[in-house]
Amino acid sequence: MASTDANADRAGPTIRSILDARGGYVCNDHAIVPDELESIQNTVKQWAKRGDIDLILTTGGTGFSLRDVTPEAVRPLMEREAPGLIHLIMTSSLQHTPFAALSRPAAGTIGRTLVITFPGSVKAVKENLDALFNGGVLERAVEYLQGGAEKRNK
Repeated sequence: MASTDANADRAGPTIRSILDARGGYVCNDHAIVPDELESIQNTVKQWAKRGDIDLILTTGGTGFSLRDVTPEAVRPLMEREAPGLIHLIMTSSLQHTPFAALSRPAAGTIGRTLVITFPGSVKAVKENLDALFNGGVLERAVEYLQGGAEKRNK
């Protein structure tokens, strides 16, 4: 369990590596929290309310295990859910493995912060990020949250 042994976390470093390689993303904050509703909520709330974080990506806790509570922790915090992003992730993931059907992602906004939950698998993280980067979907979502759509339309 990564919350008791940080060396067990493989998906978190994979996310940071992919974001660093793409450029335009800076990951200043990361945390490993236990699979506990309050711990997850407290971390996500703290980051979202800061106002200087555009994107929060979580990894792990989205499956069917009894300890998998990340979607239940994050969804009540969301002001606007993003079912299209979930559909994109799931459609792409199901092309790679039928076991993607066992994932329970959540996506939405808290203020001007986009929050997306990923499975804990390195393979799934790579596939989910590929799907979101394809065609610039993730970049556009973040741009819109930061007021880009209004600027673009003026």
